[in-house]
Amino acid sequence: MRRKYRYRKIDLKPKGQEYLEGPRTRWKELLFSFEIFKEFIKGHRALHFVGPCITVFGSARFGEDHNYYKAAYEISKKISALGFTIMTGGGPGIMEAANKGAFENGGISVGCNIELPQEQLPNKYMHKWVAMKYFFVRKAMLIKYSYGFVVMPGGVGTMDELYETLTLIQTKVIRNFPVVLVGKEYYKDIIEMLNKMLELKTISPEDLQLILITDDPDEAVTHIKFYVDTNYTINQVNPRRWLFEKYFPE
Repeated sequence: MRRKYRYRKIDLKPKGQEYLEGPRTRWKELLFSFEIFKEFIKGHRALHFVGPCITVFGSARFGEDHNYYKAAYEISKKISALGFTIMTGGGPGIMEAANKGAFENGGISVGCNIELPQEQLPNKYMHKWVAMKYFFVRKAMLIKYSYGFVVMPGGVGTMDELYETLTLIQTKVIRNFPVVLVGKEYYKDIIEMLNKMLELKTISPEDLQLILITDDPDEAVTHIKFYVDTNYTINQVNPRRWLFEKYFPE
């Protein structure tokens, strides 16, 4: 005879931590799903016509005098000269440097910011930006509209974005997607760890073929251009008037 079990919900109510709330009422879960859907629509409408992007990641804490800031500026300047839109997380530091490199040299510069309890103000070097409520929606937007990533030195957030991208490459969810790590000294321990994974066969050699680690802006740009030119064609997307869409930039 099969025993019937009744499960009792333990109601913990962490303040301001909706991810830890556990099961809620069905209506609340439905409303949460619609809220996520609304965030995706918001992102799509903001970024649909910004053109093919290369996204630059990195720490918000490096100032204008830092070498990494200067490198991000130079790399973004060169990439934007190829016709790519430069996209960042829209904040200060490396993100500002990358946006500035495109903005000041005739390129298109956009941002996908995040709403935080401690507000991360958008930098002033963007033609357009959108702020997302959820990190996972923001990361989906950054990947969806990008043809490659430039990963400058950064903190935990930068590592999160890097490793999610490497996971998507390894699992073939995204293909032919170049990733450039800028800062040989900064990333040497990560490269050592990836080589250890290769040694233990937890990853395959082809998983790392798209990754370049360099300190040379020209080498970074050449790596991205090679994979984009080899594997992609760029299609013109036309706005729909009945959806109140417009070309960007106008």
